[in-house]
Amino acid sequence: MATVAPLRPAAPSLRAQAYANFQQQILQANIRPGQFISQRELMQLLDMPLGAVRELIPRLEAEGLLRTVPQRGLQIAHVDLKLINNAFQLRLVLEREAAARFCTSVSDADLAAIDDAHRRIVERARSGRIDDRLLEDATTVDWGLHDLMVDALGNELISEAYRINSLRVRLIKLESSMLSPDALLPAMEEHLWFIEALRQRDTAEVARRLGHHIESAHRRVLGLPRPPLPRSA
Repeated sequence: MATVAPLRPAAPSLRAQAYANFQQQILQANIRPGQFISQRELMQLLDMPLGAVRELIPRLEAEGLLRTVPQRGLQIAHVDLKLINNAFQLRLVLEREAAARFCTSVSDADLAAIDDAHRRIVERARSGRIDDRLLEDATTVDWGLHDLMVDALGNELISEAYRINSLRVRLIKLESSMLSPDALLPAMEEHLWFIEALRQRDTAEVARRLGHHIESAHRRVLGLPRPPLPRSA
């Protein structure tokens, strides 16, 4: 009897791969807010054929990540006060619901692993010099928790809206300030404070602490002082 070969997952389309490459270029700070770039330059940067890049452009325009400027070419989204305020407001709306649901569904073992990952970043920061590798690892741990909570909703529409908005927030942080040595420890301390509420399964406190954390990030990119970390409700 002939054996049936297992089905392989379909390879991503060239347009999907081009979009993923565009996301990666933002994460690696190779694409800057307000930057002008030609189609051919974008093709080279993404290492994709021109046809895939041309198909990608309407999607990026619809998501507000890029616009076509007559006589000048393509412009990456420019960061202004309206974009900053809108992006952080949307982030709060999406993540507050996700955090409340995550609080009741995540396992104790997973929360312990999340807590441990943050504490290892703090330990490395306190025991030696904060270098680029540590900042990169800290950013991965930081965003990893937010991504995990949203994806745990199991709602593809929400996850997609969140991903697009995350790219806007990344562009905003490139324009303002990336996670710096001075900001690393306070950011990790806020996360640990938030994780404490998750481990207590206190949904009201989880929502409050998440709101404080996102407002703190919002104020930082505006150049305003970080609000003090409350210790009690």
